[in-house]
Amino acid sequence: MKKYIIGLLAASLFLTSCEDFLTVVPETQLSSATFFKNQNDFEQAVNAAYAPLRTITNDRTWLLSEMHSDNTYYVRNVLFGAVDNQEDLADFSVPESNGTTANVHVLNQWRQDYLIIARANQILALIDGVNFDATAKGNIRGQALFLRAYAYFELARYFGSVPLHLTPVAVRAEAALPLSPEADIYKQIEADLTAAIPLLLDKATQQPGRVTSGAARTLLANVYIHQKKWAEAEQVLNPVITGGQYRLMASYAMAFSDNAANKNNVESVFEVQFLEGAAGLQGNFIYQFMPRPISAAELREITGTSNAQPLDGEGNNVPTPDIIAAYEAGDLRRDISIGYVFLSGAFQVPKTLPYIKKFAKPHAQHNNHGTNWPIFRYAEVLLFMAEALNEQGKTAAAIPLLNQIRTRAGLAATTAASQADVREAIFKERRVELAFENKRWFDIQRTGRIEEIIIPLGQRIVANPQAYYYPPIAGAVPRNNVFTNLKKFYAYPAAESDLSPYF
Repeated sequence: MKKYIIGLLAASLFLTSCEDFLTVVPETQLSSATFFKNQNDFEQAVNAAYAPLRTITNDRTWLLSEMHSDNTYYVRNVLFGAVDNQEDLADFSVPESNGTTANVHVLNQWRQDYLIIARANQILALIDGVNFDATAKGNIRGQALFLRAYAYFELARYFGSVPLHLTPVAVRAEAALPLSPEADIYKQIEADLTAAIPLLLDKATQQPGRVTSGAARTLLANVYIHQKKWAEAEQVLNPVITGGQYRLMASYAMAFSDNAANKNNVESVFEVQFLEGAAGLQGNFIYQFMPRPISAAELREITGTSNAQPLDGEGNNVPTPDIIAAYEAGDLRRDISIGYVFLSGAFQVPKTLPYIKKFAKPHAQHNNHGTNWPIFRYAEVLLFMAEALNEQGKTAAAIPLLNQIRTRAGLAATTAASQADVREAIFKERRVELAFENKRWFDIQRTGRIEEIIIPLGQRIVANPQAYYYPPIAGAVPRNNVFTNLKKFYAYPAAESDLSPYF
């Protein structure tokens, strides 16, 4: 294996456990009763707890958080029928019935987050029963606590109140729990991260790809900021900024992983690991982000593969005119983040459409790349701290942090001076600095600006659909139900409600 974490265990390792001391488990059968015997076993187990992050970042989060915002949109191909699950997310028209939805992406996000939680719980329940090096044990425990906290933070932001599982589920009767209040979920997230920080290694000593104490601090700051706990966010972020282990890369383009190099660089606080090849650790998200139909030759210009193949179907996560217009004149990030491709087979007019360029790194194999996905970058640490300071009235201290981001982007210092103006400047800066990194919906949500931003977006799309990539063909217009569901949270997955009496 490479030096960064790419391991994966079969989920079957976590399906059985001892109910009491009389339980006899065959020694030839892998289970929690027979598997966990030494440090290496727990390292494999924590690798397995990371694994769902690949599915989440490759296939899910951008649908539920980036395309469900004003940053990206869904591009229709009239030769194909509607793909309701994606369209409904982009159009804010996710159907609900009795507080549940059949949207498959909502369901899969829920299940992947709870898969992380289940695997982390198994580690945390058993690790004290096995004797090995205390520092290594603490590091593994810290990673499990971080991953459980991260999964619950996703669930809390998507759904609000959710079941709070903190121990392994040994029998079917224990699988369904009541919904815990949102406040209790956040309390547990804070407790997990507070416990994880002193256990985790720092960036200088941690194995690349694993979470660090800096990553745990950054996630905890994100959790505090989401709850408007500004002073707590400032306090927990201070060591990340003053510790000297993170800094902005010299250019914006250098902040992001290449296909095989530049991974876990000095700006990276935490990123999900992918590896090109046949080991099952690859990503293909850039292919999912392509406007379509795109020919092999048109795609090859972007990916550089020798075996490029055409992509048909519908286009997802395509930058909107709104995000393109959000960049100031001279902002170097625009041309790094957004590219354009001519689609000879497109029905749109013009046939040149934008695509997310910042993740489109040359690689060898079609539909198979090793570009990592950034969860937290040091640029966001600076913006978190600027926001935390400004909201406490420390606006003069916040402005230099904001200007560090702007300077790298080739922009002049901000002209904002008042607390209100700096608040708006940070909000706008987050949009362009973190574009397409699955932050935009959560920023709109946590600042209470859903109706202010999304309603006008819907009005613009309905009034001028061709500007939002609808083809100029009769009947190719927004559906009647677009922008009718502007709720803060998604409804609970219907398939899960069938298994639970609590929702």
